[in-house]
Amino acid sequence: MQLLPVLASAGGVCAAGGILAWGAVAPSSQLFGSTIRHTGDASAMALTFDDGPNPSVTPALLDLLDRYQAKATFFLIGGWVRKAPALAREIAERGHTVGNHTDTHPALTFRPARQIVRELDGCDDAIEAATGQKPRWMRPPFGFRGPQLAGVVRRRGGAGVVMWSAWAWDWKPQPAEPVIQRLRRARGGDIVLLHDGDHRVPEGDRRHTVAALEYWLPRWKDAGIHFVSLDGLHK
Repeated sequence: MQLLPVLASAGGVCAAGGILAWGAVAPSSQLFGSTIRHTGDASAMALTFDDGPNPSVTPALLDLLDRYQAKATFFLIGGWVRKAPALAREIAERGHTVGNHTDTHPALTFRPARQIVRELDGCDDAIEAATGQKPRWMRPPFGFRGPQLAGVVRRRGGAGVVMWSAWAWDWKPQPAEPVIQRLRRARGGDIVLLHDGDHRVPEGDRRHTVAALEYWLPRWKDAGIHFVSLDGLHK
């Protein structure tokens, strides 16, 4: 009979582990602090791009966004900003919001607070040197959070942790058509996760993302959706 409490305890540990894992990775989780996932306006969509700046893709993406008067948010990796500072500056000069995506793109779930601070500071420094602006927003690499992240962001004076409510699964090279199909789920009010860069290499292939947006931007605009950056949404 003594086995029953042991099994119950083990089940509780497993359940707790599952909850913590969900809290660390699920975009909708608020377990480790509040995050921003929606625009709060059914006619406004926030396009967000991770892992740039990418000299092989970002310039074409900026031209495409200009064509449809679409403002967006670019979560940049500090190491890539130092390799392409002029491109980071161009993103900001074209009126887009620039956010912090850490300096080297590590998973933050189990990182101690001091290492998270070092990652965020390194990225802030690179972005500020390139653009003259200190980013207000951050997005954790892979969306992975731990209980220490919210406190670090708050103490550093950040505006918030930004997650997403729609995504295209576009982080590896692929034909454009699957990305187009996945974006059918995106609606006004969504913060949409997309990628113009690749955290592994400075000039990753993201042509499929540009092609998918070439398809969707005019259709979304015809449907009455307008496109906002995080700074435009939360002044």
